[in-house]
Amino acid sequence: MAYWWVNHKQTRNHEIRGGYLWSPIRNANGARNQSYDNMSLVRPGDIVFSYADGYVGAIGQIVESAAVSPKPTEFGAVGDYWSNEGWLVDVQFSPAAKPIRPKDHIEAIRPHLPKIYSPIQLNGNGNQGIYLAAISDELGKLLIALLRMEADPIFASPLPEIPVPDESLLTDLQEIGKISAIPETQRIQLSKARVGQGLFRNRVMLLDPSCRVTGVRDPRLLIASHIKPWRECSNEERLDGHNGIMLSPHVDALFDAHLISFENNGKMLVHPTLPDDVLHRWSLRRDTEVECFAPEQTKYLEHHRSSFTQQF
Repeated sequence: MAYWWVNHKQTRNHEIRGGYLWSPIRNANGARNQSYDNMSLVRPGDIVFSYADGYVGAIGQIVESAAVSPKPTEFGAVGDYWSNEGWLVDVQFSPAAKPIRPKDHIEAIRPHLPKIYSPIQLNGNGNQGIYLAAISDELGKLLIALLRMEADPIFASPLPEIPVPDESLLTDLQEIGKISAIPETQRIQLSKARVGQGLFRNRVMLLDPSCRVTGVRDPRLLIASHIKPWRECSNEERLDGHNGIMLSPHVDALFDAHLISFENNGKMLVHPTLPDDVLHRWSLRRDTEVECFAPEQTKYLEHHRSSFTQQF
């Protein structure tokens, strides 16, 4: 297990809430940046300390190694000068029991700071040129003690695992395992995408962080559903965030069964065989309209609508 320190700056709230880290792969001028390169070095189980506005306020455990992913749309105008292609790392964050201001503990922290690429300066101020910094085990353990996080369940609980699949999922996962023409890391991502986890889920969440229909934002209660069915997709489409939609479980059940679909402008289509009683009990309306879909999603929606209309 290794220890890392991330300087969030303006993106802290997005990353902590979304459970991820994101950085460009290179500087705006194309030059390499060690603190961006560090994103590719993290491994599941590593610990990362979240620093923003002068405080270390959260601690996270790396869930997955870095994968290439577009810049989160929720960043908005922040980082307009960044390249759109970057590193995405899945992290399970917990708020610190007692947030600390490193400057208040600089005498204890200073001897353990990295000689180069340090996340903070020797006076305790943040180092604006560093995003993700590698720190020593000694500094990591010191921060855990200062944050009073020694007994936090993040260190005891196992990392999330892929749930035991049903027969159809198991068949698909076995088929993925037989593909020898792609790297092992991609096979892992495809397997997780099949069950709505990993890189695919993160990419969908970054594009659309709430249920399109109910508005629920708690990621624990949402399903990342493929718009174009898994078995009809290429491997690229299976990991494409635009081929996904975040839905509450009851809405996902209807969408997956092609009992509802959507127009590109957001109008929800309801299959005529779906009883009004079901819609009423699940607080859904036939005239529901959601936010317009992104242009990149429309080809997948067209495919979904074709299956929807074939059931008439």
